[in-house]
Amino acid sequence: MLLACVQTGVHFAEVRRNVESVSDLIDQVSEQGVELAVFPECVLTGYGYDSREEALAVAPTIDSPEIDQLVQRCGEKKLAITFGTLLRTTRDDGADELHNSALLIDGVAPTGPQIIGRYNKVHLPHLGVDRFVDRGEACDQVFEITTGCRVGLGICYDSSFPEPMRALGLAGADVIALGTNWPVAAFRTAEIVPPARSMENHLFFVAANRIGNERNFDYCGLSSICGPDGVELARAPDDSPIILTADIQLEAARNKRIERTVGKHVIDRFADRQPNLYSRLSQSDS
Repeated sequence: MLLACVQTGVHFAEVRRNVESVSDLIDQVSEQGVELAVFPECVLTGYGYDSREEALAVAPTIDSPEIDQLVQRCGEKKLAITFGTLLRTTRDDGADELHNSALLIDGVAPTGPQIIGRYNKVHLPHLGVDRFVDRGEACDQVFEITTGCRVGLGICYDSSFPEPMRALGLAGADVIALGTNWPVAAFRTAEIVPPARSMENHLFFVAANRIGNERNFDYCGLSSICGPDGVELARAPDDSPIILTADIQLEAARNKRIERTVGKHVIDRFADRQPNLYSRLSQSDS
């Protein structure tokens, strides 16, 4: 299948304008025959909010006309995308919840284009809107699009922790789709983490970073697509807008057994784990 990683800018707090930009990019990747495209974190809303109230005033709901527009566009263009946005929901008691979310749209679902996956960011840095959002409660869900690809979702800082990425691998992900807002100060994360996580879990890893400036933060770009052996299949050279693509074989991510020398050098990073020795990993320092 043909995979795309979209590196693009974001208009702060202008949801409708960002939806139009993403719609145009959907058209572009569709013309290339892409089946799954990954967009950056908070690409619909921007990230650098200074209060929860400011963010809530901008955040759409999952059934908003703006998000439905993207669902319909994916249906027209017959592809799947994952993208980041702030999302507002109302609890039964009337209180608002605010999440930094990634949504997965399947444009070729048998019953029509629809959102088939939602992930709420679990690992929250003391940065931007993540200072004010509600924490997600699960980081091991994998969603299968109609073309057969199993997609695990993560957002930015999540990838700095090997545990949730391994959890997605164990849950059967072929591709981890990571939308990010890595600022310039995080350029080493952009360079090191994607190949490391793809190799550790022997799967495809897509890191779609944003570009531009937002409230005194410059974003570094450096988006990438990495293969199951950790080798970069595509890399953005800088912080310019770009669509990266890679033609991938899903079977390469599903066969975890690597036989480098027959009978003498065999690697299987899932089968060779010893989880009974890792109990400390599930213990909180607090």
